[in-house]
Amino acid sequence: MDEWSKSFLESLESLVDVVDEVVVEVADIIEDFAEEWQNTIGAEIDKCLEDIFEPIIEIYLEYDEIDMTTDSDMGFTYPGDPTPERHPACIGCRHYHGQVYGGNLLVCGMHPYGWDGENCPDWESNPSRHDDFNPF
Repeated sequence: MDEWSKSFLESLESLVDVVDEVVVEVADIIEDFAEEWQNTIGAEIDKCLEDIFEPIIEIYLEYDEIDMTTDSDMGFTYPGDPTPERHPACIGCRHYHGQVYGGNLLVCGMHPYGWDGENCPDWESNPSRHDDFNPF
């Protein structure tokens, strides 16, 4: 029986060696495949991502160059008083709001874009807004 167990152990050792060789060969194949995949598919993915994000980056860089001090400022409000050329029916009106939001002037609550004629039906006097107010 001693011979049989010795033969069995040798067979197991031989099997372990064969399995080790197979594992090493499979690992080499996987490594080669991964390198090839990185060189072909990975390069195509990189190119695709570049094609997608390059226009976005260009838009961002163009947006960064925009002069943010114009009437199209998107986050700031600033007053705009009525003039004889622009919203003359609103001069001296207590309802005149005259703030610009996102590049759009809000004239008043009743007429957000202003009154087209010379005499607004909702006009009410506001002494603090009269241009001809003279304390002397």
